[in-house]
Amino acid sequence: MAVRPLEDRVLVKQSEAEEVTAGGIVLPDTAKEKPQRGTVVAVGPGKLLDSGERGQMGLSKGDEVFYGKYAGTEVTIDGEPYVILRESDVLAVLEK
Repeated sequence: MAVRPLEDRVLVKQSEAEEVTAGGIVLPDTAKEKPQRGTVVAVGPGKLLDSGERGQMGLSKGDEVFYGKYAGTEVTIDGEPYVILRESDVLAVLEK
């Protein structure tokens, strides 16, 4: 299924939840935290400005990002977890 975000929104595929802590403790499913990291899958055209022009998006497809813990809307597409976020909800882009 193809999804195209609107305005200044991005579609992010969530990373897998951590299964083992840094100390080596295996976490059960109920103790796993919601991931706050993912990969941008699709980007909207940009926010419509008062001048009638579209704002430039600072994110592009393939960027790996961190986003706020309670930001966006979680959706499931073809059985995979995704988050739809506003560009302003993205906290940082991981440089490679």
